[in-house]
Amino acid sequence: MHARDILIDGFDRIRDEVHATVESLGTDALNARPDHDANSVAWLVWHLTRVQDDHVADAFGLDQVWPTGGWQKRFGLDLPPLDTGYGHSAARVAKVRVDSGKLLTGYYDAVHEQTLGALRGMTAKDLDRVVDERWDPPVTVGVRLVSVLSDDLQHVGQAAYLRGLLQTSSA
Repeated sequence: MHARDILIDGFDRIRDEVHATVESLGTDALNARPDHDANSVAWLVWHLTRVQDDHVADAFGLDQVWPTGGWQKRFGLDLPPLDTGYGHSAARVAKVRVDSGKLLTGYYDAVHEQTLGALRGMTAKDLDRVVDERWDPPVTVGVRLVSVLSDDLQHVGQAAYLRGLLQTSSA
């Protein structure tokens, strides 16, 4: 099995978890924050998608889907144009609100498709290409992709936990 196929499988699993987490949640549940300093399901899924969009586009020399696919305009968030959510304060987290899960999964699916396209065109040699020299050792495509997978899995797990917490408290 080629490393590319393992990465594709990993990103496919994240897609499944994003859909399972967001599916059938109403607007109130998507945007609910159990505490003033906590994240919402909407913020967690938006953030993991923004990071994947940003990092994969950068690693492969692609345009981000957020601005080019019209998602920034559709979300209409009062945030800087290429904000990924990194380091958001509680006030900034509160600005990430959505009207429906379809908006979140639509954006995620568009990013997922761009990610798969990049991965399908990748060779084993591409994994060793350096994409960020600010670190020691420098970050390669392979390291960046594993970092995105890790971040995505953590955030979708947090969103799934929050979904369960919200459903339990409303039962």
